[in-house]
Amino acid sequence: MGDVVRLTDRLGAGGQGARGQPRRGGARVTFFFDLCSPWTYLAAERADRTFGAMRWCPASAYVLECAAWGRRGRRPPASAVRAAAERRAAALRMPLVWPESWPWSGVLAMRVASLAAEQRRAAAFVLAAGRLAFCGGYDLDDPETFVEAAAAAGIGLDAALEAARDETRDVAIARTALRLARRGAGELPVVGVGRTLFGGERRLPDAAAAAAGRMWVPHRR
Repeated sequence: MGDVVRLTDRLGAGGQGARGQPRRGGARVTFFFDLCSPWTYLAAERADRTFGAMRWCPASAYVLECAAWGRRGRRPPASAVRAAAERRAAALRMPLVWPESWPWSGVLAMRVASLAAEQRRAAAFVLAAGRLAFCGGYDLDDPETFVEAAAAAGIGLDAALEAARDETRDVAIARTALRLARRGAGELPVVGVGRTLFGGERRLPDAAAAAAGRMWVPHRR
């Protein structure tokens, strides 16, 4: 299955440690994600290992990409994204199984992800959700699926279902994506090291170097 982390190894640590305290260097590290994105799945476990107790923040890939491609032109078709993700998964030696409903909105699962982030349990939730969606092919907007991911993160059934029904959570998720777009990001996942953003799964090494103080990066307002 390639270089991945077992969920049971993460659960013993309670998912996420002290919010906003990165393992490397002194800069705050934030991982911006969307569960429906295969790139989030391909990056999440490596980011979790690399940065340790970083902040996890849900953001809408659709909103971000629409804003970014509004500047560049038309968004790439789903078939192109799928082919690129398959090539990248093969290079990383990671399994990739597509849910039948992909690309789906992922709205319900992202609402639960926002609750997980509030409770500092987002790491375990995102890892579980990514495995279910892109290793098992399960639809994350199926309540049985996102409830299972929530349970893996230590979030109760009632709390997960209540979060999934809470439409107000969509606003914050969309606003986060718009803020990223205004700061120049064009794709998720995005790693923020201090005030500098590294957009895209392939930029994880650059973010790690910046967090470790090995790379000079300009501050962005």
